[in-house]
Amino acid sequence: MRLNLQFTVREDKILQWFINLSPLLQGLLATLFTYSITALGAACVFFFKEFNKAVLTIMLGFSAGIMIAASFWSLLAPAIELLKKSGNNSYFTVAVSFLAGGLFVNGSDLILSAVGVGKKSGKPSLRRCILLTAAVTMHNIPEGLSIGVAFGSVAIGVGDNNILSACILALGIGIQNFPEGLCVALPLRKEGYSRGKAFMIGQASGLVEPMAGVLGVLAALTMRSFLPIALSFSAGAMIAVVCSELIPEAFNERKILPSIGLLSGFCLMMVLDVALG
Repeated sequence: MRLNLQFTVREDKILQWFINLSPLLQGLLATLFTYSITALGAACVFFFKEFNKAVLTIMLGFSAGIMIAASFWSLLAPAIELLKKSGNNSYFTVAVSFLAGGLFVNGSDLILSAVGVGKKSGKPSLRRCILLTAAVTMHNIPEGLSIGVAFGSVAIGVGDNNILSACILALGIGIQNFPEGLCVALPLRKEGYSRGKAFMIGQASGLVEPMAGVLGVLAALTMRSFLPIALSFSAGAMIAVVCSELIPEAFNERKILPSIGLLSGFCLMMVLDVALG
């Protein structure tokens, strides 16, 4: 009983310490956490040259479910509620911003392909690895931005967001970053890169998240009217990532396992966000 009490007190102190930090530091620490999970996924390259496909498809489906649920409960719903309170046309603004976020991700993919990323690498499989690395890096920008915006919105007291819901969003994105780091590093290792080089490239794909997180906090703090747009944009970008990367990879060969993973991830994020947020 005493051990449990001491553990609870320690948890409370850590939580209080985090709450008392400035929103900039909160956003930075949260996105450093998501980056560290990317690095953890990439670190699997030191232990495996290949990864069990069944486990990977479940993880990818699980990540997709988390991101779909987070896009609504942690991003779209607060944006709609915020616009309703301000008396603005919530549905039009959210819809346009959501579409813009999706177009940003898809446009980034098209630009990367058009400029010939990886064309000089020779083997088609290696070109695909390079394109995937660039795509994951680009996709991490709106993910970091969404976390920063969430913490910034809590700091200025808009919408129904609280510090716990912002942390849940960071946790959800962090969980889905594990297979992202894995999916970048392992194919590079398979193509003949050394373990160290494959890991460095894999973890580097997540370095943009802390930078985007800080920018997201600053945007929320300095441009309050921009907040619903930023939240909706981030939601659209996340859904586009799910549709263009996670679902095609997860459902490439199997259907039942990734479906179970997707449903489980969605339910987990929904319960966490609704019950705790």
